[in-house]
Amino acid sequence: MSVSVSFTTRHLFVRGRVQGVYYRASTVQQARQLGLNGWVRNRSDGRVEAVVHGPVEAVTRLIDWAHQGPADARVDAVDVTPVDARDWGGPFASFEQRSTV
Repeated sequence: MSVSVSFTTRHLFVRGRVQGVYYRASTVQQARQLGLNGWVRNRSDGRVEAVVHGPVEAVTRLIDWAHQGPADARVDAVDVTPVDARDWGGPFASFEQRSTV
């Protein structure tokens, strides 16, 4: 019996005290543990932005984690939008931390 796994891609904007608290590095660690691909970066307006691709269950787990973040973060909101990975540089081979934009 074969099990079908559905994949999805989500674009996240995370607002709050999420820069200078290892939010990006922690996101990379969480995403890699969950077997996800994509990227995360700081925005010059103080938000953290990410594009996450992988199995629906794993993406959902990362989004749940994003609402808390690492210990020193204070997350006020996580805005999540479904996207096509190809529109954001996919397909992705891994999960990486990118430079601030």
